[in-house]
Amino acid sequence: MADEANGAAPQQAQVKMSVLAQFVRDMSFENIVAQKGVASAEVQPETQVQVSLDARKRSTENQYEVITKFKITSTNSTNKAPLFLLELDYAGIFHVEGVPEEQMHPFLLIECPRMLFPFIRRIVSDVTRDGGFAPFYLETIDFLALYRAELARRAAETPAAQGTAIS
Repeated sequence: MADEANGAAPQQAQVKMSVLAQFVRDMSFENIVAQKGVASAEVQPETQVQVSLDARKRSTENQYEVITKFKITSTNSTNKAPLFLLELDYAGIFHVEGVPEEQMHPFLLIECPRMLFPFIRRIVSDVTRDGGFAPFYLETIDFLALYRAELARRAAETPAAQGTAIS
């Protein structure tokens, strides 16, 4: 109030975010090459990555769970035979303060996955290497572009869906 009386703008709450926990919720790795007995000299991998995000409020005040889901499919580029399939659901529990309610959804689906990404990248490279392949290093993901693309996809799907949340 004193700031407003002096003509200064009131201070906004400072954004505070901390990672309380992070963990693998679910993971599956299928080495199709080993199952079928394909010689490794015949393998020329071509890899596709699908990413989806989910966030939900927890019962504790200012706590949110953010889940990043990756589906990584590798096929042999010469004959399109499947090589491996990796599915990873990686979650983080975050304590977030100072973010206005109307900005919370994009904050959770952009900033929180950015914090988790280096750990996800490490898990993916370790699992693919331990599974008998060259380590697969995920390219850096632009979570802002991913968020915007999902909003645009939903808006194109249904004009009334512009205000819906991403799950």
